[in-house]
Amino acid sequence: MVVFWPILLALWLGGVLGLAFLLLQHLFAKREPPNLPPGNMGWFPFGETIAFLKPHKSNCTGSFLQEHCSRYGKIFKSHLLGSPTIVSCDHEFNMFVLQNEEKLFQASYPKAMLGILGKYNLLMVSGDLHKKLRSFAVSFIGTSKSSPEFLHFVEKLSLSMIGSWRNSKQVSFYKEAKAFALNTMMKQLLSIKPDEPLASKMLQNFETFMRGFVSLPVNIPGTGYANAVKARARLTSTVEEIIQEREKRKVSQGQGQGVNVDDKGAGDFLDVILSKQCLLNRDEIVSLVVDLMLGGYETTATLMSLIVYFLPHSPNALQKLKEEHRGIRKSKEAGEPLNWDDYKKMEFTSHVISEASRCGNVVKFVHRKALQDVQFKGFLIPAGWKVFPIISAPNFDATLHENPFEFNPWRWFDETTSKKLAPFGGGPRLCPGAELAKVEIAYFLHHFVLNYRWKIKADDCPLAHPYVLFRRGLQLEMTALHGY
Repeated sequence: MVVFWPILLALWLGGVLGLAFLLLQHLFAKREPPNLPPGNMGWFPFGETIAFLKPHKSNCTGSFLQEHCSRYGKIFKSHLLGSPTIVSCDHEFNMFVLQNEEKLFQASYPKAMLGILGKYNLLMVSGDLHKKLRSFAVSFIGTSKSSPEFLHFVEKLSLSMIGSWRNSKQVSFYKEAKAFALNTMMKQLLSIKPDEPLASKMLQNFETFMRGFVSLPVNIPGTGYANAVKARARLTSTVEEIIQEREKRKVSQGQGQGVNVDDKGAGDFLDVILSKQCLLNRDEIVSLVVDLMLGGYETTATLMSLIVYFLPHSPNALQKLKEEHRGIRKSKEAGEPLNWDDYKKMEFTSHVISEASRCGNVVKFVHRKALQDVQFKGFLIPAGWKVFPIISAPNFDATLHENPFEFNPWRWFDETTSKKLAPFGGGPRLCPGAELAKVEIAYFLHHFVLNYRWKIKADDCPLAHPYVLFRRGLQLEMTALHGY
């Protein structure tokens, strides 16, 4: 009889804990205000977090959202990441949230992200500080995207990367795209050239950072999260060292705050922002530089890879894209570089980029918090509750798009398409670098589609969640063409 005591004790403890969980669940439910959207708060203490974060194919919203929208509608309640949450797959409500930033809603990301991104990160800050930091980014990007120096560098880098594949039968494309995107940003922001040792060192740190960014936030030595925190610190330290070197060089030259056209970095983003030190402190400058490199690195590389994935599955779109770029190439002399006017002619290319961002689920959702009680379509969004606008959900909404799961760039010739989704966010937090990324990708595609045929390796993952697919490299089997 004694041997049964451990079993009986375990059963008793399990029953007590189960009753405790049910009691807490019941008490929590009783405290809920009326007129909330329907939904399920899950089980204490995790709610529905595990199911919500479960990886899924990029060209869909995932089983969690599909099942909940089917059961409760496009706006529903849940308990996610430790907080009661309103989840929205409704485009109208999503835009309402994004456009009422700092009025009715505010960015509110988990504390674990603060540890990895830093307190001055553009995602984390709000109010006047966010406006100030973002204004510097918007101003510089606005002038850079069409400058001949930037366009010439992007084309030169594109040709260099594409030329290095000439004798390769297989290319790990996502890896190449990440190097391309980061090298572009490092040159614009810090005047670091791709062949400098510092460039490869920073690329390694960014890769370590991103692996930890999507890992469990456990800050124990050796974990992905802990490694990411260290990688962010190394990146910050590198930028600080570059700033110190420039300041010492200017002092030694007796120039004070002037700009020497012979100096490395003259006219780059860091040079411009250092001249505004009366408006930004050192920590804000360093964080902004790192943030812009991160934003221009991961999302641009992911979008490039999505385009290269989708095009072979849509032969008509690929043929139309080639025809557009052949036409541009025929209008130019042999070896003549592209210019801003050429970019503005790339209408179908722009639609391909937009369609890949729609189909590819690059940004799934953003974190917001209600600053006050908000009424929307008869539902109450209580003050203090988290709000998750699912940015990607309207992308696959059949009431907004015909055949939403089909890669169809022609849909973008209808000007109303852009009003039915928000792949780059919206409101005061609209991605400042979206147009810059489009220029980079368009220039790359011009030379890529005219120089190569490619197909996805048969044994590669069929467009799973981007961090699953692209960590396998997005292996391409390449065939070089004989010039234009």
